[in-house]
Amino acid sequence: MKKLAPFACDPAKSRGRQHHEPGGEARGSRDIFQRDRDRIIHSISFRRLRHKTQVFIAPDGDHYRVRLTHSLEVAQIGRTIARVLGLNEDLTEALCLAHDIGHPPFGHSGEDALEEALAAHGGFDHNAHCLRTLMLLENAYPRFPGLNLSWEMLEGLAKHNGPIINPGWAMREVNEAFPLELTSWPSLEAQIAALADDIAYDNHDIDDGLRAGILSLEQILEVPLVARCWGQVKARHPDVPENRLMRELVREQIGVMVNDLIDTTRANLQALGLAEADVSAIRGAGRAVAAFSDAMREEERTLKRFMYANLYHHPLQLQAAERARVIVADLFEAYHEDPSLMGSAWDASCSAEEPHRSRHIADYIAGMTDRFAERAHREVCGDKLERRAH
Repeated sequence: MKKLAPFACDPAKSRGRQHHEPGGEARGSRDIFQRDRDRIIHSISFRRLRHKTQVFIAPDGDHYRVRLTHSLEVAQIGRTIARVLGLNEDLTEALCLAHDIGHPPFGHSGEDALEEALAAHGGFDHNAHCLRTLMLLENAYPRFPGLNLSWEMLEGLAKHNGPIINPGWAMREVNEAFPLELTSWPSLEAQIAALADDIAYDNHDIDDGLRAGILSLEQILEVPLVARCWGQVKARHPDVPENRLMRELVREQIGVMVNDLIDTTRANLQALGLAEADVSAIRGAGRAVAAFSDAMREEERTLKRFMYANLYHHPLQLQAAERARVIVADLFEAYHEDPSLMGSAWDASCSAEEPHRSRHIADYIAGMTDRFAERAHREVCGDKLERRAH
C-alpha cells in the first residue's frame, strides 16, 4: 500500500462506527474505508442511481449520463487526485460514489417539489437526505439501521461543501445520533470529492448537451475555458474532423482543471504550513485547503453560468422539469391522503402525526427512481398529467 501523506485520513486512526459490530473491523484484508466503499457499492440506494436523472429526465438514449454513471466518473477523477496528493484513495472513492444518494427522482425538480411539500415540516435537502438514507433507511444488517459507515465517511458526506452552521432538521437528527462536528471543515478527501463532482458535471454535461443537440460547438466556444482548450486540441490534431474531437475537448478540460486543482492544493498546503500536519489541522484550517486557482475558479464559474443559461434552463429542459415537479407533488398529495397507496410496509410505519407523517412520505418518494415515480403516478393518478396538459 502506498504511504499516506501526514494530512490524509489514516484508516488505523479512524474514529470508528456508530454501532458496535461483533468481530470488529477485520473482514479479510479490507480496512474500514475499503469496507465503507464496498458497503456503498452493494447498497440498494446506490443501485437505484442508475435510473435517476443527471441532466436529462428519464433519458431515452443509452449514452446519456444518469446519477450512477456520473458518480462513477466523479470517483475516477477523485481517486486520481487523491493518489497524486497522497490522500486515502478508498475514502475519497467512497465519498464520490455516495455523494448523490440523497437525490430524489428527477433531480432538482423532484427536490424542489419535496421542499415545497415539506415547507411546513422542516423542508427537504438532498445532502441531508443522503446521510438519512445511509444511517437510517438502508436495512442491510440485522442488528442496526443503515450501513453503519465510518465517522470519517459520514463527516465527509455531511460537510463536503464546507462547514454547516445552521443544519436543517434531517442533518440535526443524524448529527445528534452520531456527532459529526458540523462547524469545522472536513477532511481533504471530502474536499477533493466535492471538487471532483464539479469537474465531472461541468465537463460531462457539455458532452451530453452536445449529443442531445441542445448545445453546439459554436455556443460553447463562447466560454473562455472551452475556447482555450479547443485551441489546444485543434493544435494537436489539425487534420482530424471536428466531430471526432468533441470527446477529446472534454478530456482536455478535465485534465486542465484537475492539474490546476492539484497544483493549487499543494501550494495551499505549503502556504498554510500543513504539508507535514495531520488531518486535524486540515479540519481546523478555517478555510478550504483543496481549491482551484483564482483564475480557474472564475473560469469555472463562467462555465457554470453558461451551462445554466443554455442547457439546464433550456426551454425543453424547463418543460420536462415542470412535468417532473407535478409528478412528485401529485404523489405526495395522494400518499398523504391515503398512505396505503405506498404499500403495506410503508403504510404500517406511517404516523398520523406531523411532521413525522410528511417526512415519512418524503422518505418513500425520495427513494424512487424516475421510472418508478412515472409508473406510480400512472397507477395512483391515472391520466391526470395528460388531462392537465389539455
